[in-house]
Amino acid sequence: MANQLTSGERLIHARELIQAARDLPIPEEAGKLDLTYMAKVRGMLADARDLVKFISYSPSASEETKKEALEIIQLADQTKKEIFSIRP
Repeated sequence: MANQLTSGERLIHARELIQAARDLPIPEEAGKLDLTYMAKVRGMLADARDLVKFISYSPSASEETKKEALEIIQLADQTKKEIFSIRP
């Protein structure tokens, strides 16, 4: 059986996934419209959201941890908009 991650570990891992999505190189041929690139970025951001989305419902999580989880969800959404914006 796999070990469960603590809330703190989930927050750290989610931030790492968001940064990895930002650092993913844009393909030269199709650019941001490359379907594989889009799928990887969306997958990483979805994984980041999934890691923290239930923290706010946990009775054992502190208010600070719950607030940080909500910030990460907003950061994932913002990152998605930034990466897929049409602007050069």
